Amino acid sequence: MQRKVFILHEIYGVNDFMHEQTIEFIDDQTVVEHLALYPDGKVFSYAQEEEAYAYFIKEVGFDKPLTQLSQQLRTAIAKYKEVILIGFSVGATLAWRLSTLPLHRVICVYGSRIRQYLGVQPSCPTLVLLPIHEKSFDVNNMKNALQHIHFVQTVQFAGEHGFMDECNRTFHLESTLQAQSHIKKFI
Repeated sequence: MQRKVFILHEIYGVNDFMHEQTIEFIDDQTVVEHLALYPDGKVFSYAQEEEAYAYFIKEVGFDKPLTQLSQQLRTAIAKYKEVILIGFSVGATLAWRLSTLPLHRVICVYGSRIRQYLGVQPSCPTLVLLPIHEKSFDVNNMKNALQHIHFVQTVQFAGEHGFMDECNRTFHLESTLQAQSHIKKFI
C-alpha cells in the first residue's frame, strides 16, 4: 500500500455514513482508517444532534485532539508515500487545522467552524467543499476568505450542511455525486 486515507467524523461519531465513506476510497493502493474522536465507539443518532454537538464541544473540542491526531498522521507520513486526511463537519474543521502538516492532500467537507481558523496556512493542496446554505453563518463570506489562502480550493454545492449523508434530512443526491467526483479527482 502506498496511500493512507484518514477520515475524521462528524459530531455523530463513526456511523454508517462514515463507514460508507471508507468504501469510497479503498483500492489496491489505498488503505483507509477512521480517526475516532469518541471513546469506545460512541455513536449518536441523528435525532440526538443537540446532545452529540454538546458532547463533542465538552468532551473533545477543536483543540484537545490536535496533538494525538498530529502524532497519528506523522507516523503514517513516515510509512506511506501519500497521506490524505478527509474530514466531515467538525472533523473537517480539525482537518483544516491539521493541514499545516506535510500531508499529500486535505479535504474538508462542510466544516463550518473553519471560519474561526482562517489564519491557518495549509502546507498542501486543500479542498474545502461547502453547501450553498448554512443556518448559522454566511457561507459566501467564508468562501471568499478561503479563496485568498494559498493551496486552498473551494467548491460549493446545492444543499445544506450534511448534504452528502443519505441518512441526514439535508441529503442532496446530485450534490453528493458531484462532491464525490470532486474529491476523487482531487486525490
